Amino acid sequence: MEVSVRSGDSFWYYSQLFSLPVELIEGSNPEISANQLMIGQQVRIPGYTLSEHTVRENESLWSIAIDNNIPVDSLLLLNPQINPSNLQIGQQIQTPQQVRNLIVSDVNNYTYEKMLQDIQQLHTVYPFIFSQTIGNSVMGKEIIELQIGSGERQVHLNGSFHANEWITTPVIMKFVNEYALSLTNNLPIRGIFMLPMFLDTLLSIVPMVNPDGVNLVLNGSAAAGEFQNEVLTINNQNEDFSNWKANIRGVDLNNQFPALWEVEAERKPTDPQPRDYPGPEPLSEPEAIVMAALARSRNFLRINAFHTQGEEIYWGFEGLEPPVSEVIVNEYARVSGYRAVQYVDSFAGYKDWFIQEFRRPGFTVELGRGVNPLPIEQFDEIYQESLGIMLANLYL
Repeated sequence: MEVSVRSGDSFWYYSQLFSLPVELIEGSNPEISANQLMIGQQVRIPGYTLSEHTVRENESLWSIAIDNNIPVDSLLLLNPQINPSNLQIGQQIQTPQQVRNLIVSDVNNYTYEKMLQDIQQLHTVYPFIFSQTIGNSVMGKEIIELQIGSGERQVHLNGSFHANEWITTPVIMKFVNEYALSLTNNLPIRGIFMLPMFLDTLLSIVPMVNPDGVNLVLNGSAAAGEFQNEVLTINNQNEDFSNWKANIRGVDLNNQFPALWEVEAERKPTDPQPRDYPGPEPLSEPEAIVMAALARSRNFLRINAFHTQGEEIYWGFEGLEPPVSEVIVNEYARVSGYRAVQYVDSFAGYKDWFIQEFRRPGFTVELGRGVNPLPIEQFDEIYQESLGIMLANLYL
């Protein structure tokens, strides 16, 4: 929702008028100096949308405000053209409506396009959520990073490295939505009020690392475009791509990183496959290059890569993980019920490379249990299990 600045208005006044932390208004208007508001300037108010009210007989601004449980001045702010002492029956008046429900709700078959639509809606309602393109997939789809928070501590979370593990994306997107909703409604999540987390930590999120692969799994070979014949050949002309983990070129993106990549290459397929092929060399694929560049360009204290399945958290790599990794993973295990596993016979993954490159904590979190792709019926359970881990990233 946008308002037009009047004489005497300030971010602080808007925060009082709409019962919002002033920091959220500042974060929603990064291009505006709070000390230099100009009359007529448009200011974004997070957590609200506009609704229209039709004036009825004997109604006044006061009665409309009472009926909608809003301050009278919010109506004057949104309707500068009206004469408050002479309302006309049938006149249209804009009223502010606080958003109290989740935007991310349709989590089944969560395609790249669904994610983009949800991101756009989230950014419209919660403009303090920053969104940017950090690169492109093989097919040219934008790989999106979201940022929420204003603190100096930076942590990172990603999902859908593997195509048939797409359920990780709506899990992450729902958390972003719940986080923003809790901030604007001053509601705790599991007893935790989120504003201190917002002010202390910047959470970086890439909800879908492998958009081409996700759409292939969900929509079939038609989603592969110019790669349709190629993916059908790799998949033995089978239109069922539920076993497909790779990107659209048949490269497993979580076997792409220069952290004992040669070990994986020796024992994994040597040509494109639905899963496990590590590529012709490390970082041959644009999606992997983007994720490595993101980590190199930031100062992440730790990274979390969400996968499925197994209800386990992998946290070590060749003894290079710092001691604090064990403290963190024990908290993850406590809040999720998942099992912490220090070492596993698998290399060249994103968390492996991050630990090796930066000597900082990295985690692969295997959500849920069963056969990939996990059924959407498990979504609520998986979300509740992983919610504690996502929250822990903000307070640890």
